[in-house]
Amino acid sequence: MKILENVPREKVFYFFTSIGNYTGENASSLKEFMEKIRTVDIKSLEFHLYRGDFERWIADVLEDKGLAADIARAKSLNYSGPPLRNVLQDIIDKRYRQLSSSSSETAY
Repeated sequence: MKILENVPREKVFYFFTSIGNYTGENASSLKEFMEKIRTVDIKSLEFHLYRGDFERWIADVLEDKGLAADIARAKSLNYSGPPLRNVLQDIIDKRYRQLSSSSSETAY
């Protein structure tokens, strides 16, 4: 499953708090993305969510249109601050667990 693999370096997601302000954090897989959502500056989450960066990267690079749609729905709720982090964590953690369990089932 491509979504669980690391992406090539040129397709890594880089977290910014605004244009030109790189946080020093990046993610090269859904697992890393999920981990970074827990710790990256809230301003970065707000910046990327409302620009559509998260859903675009998930749809185009990780090729998970369903997860991208879930992120888009979260955007429409207009969360900010810690509630935004919690919503994103819930959505991404749930999808990661689904994918991990289905990939381990097909491995047998």
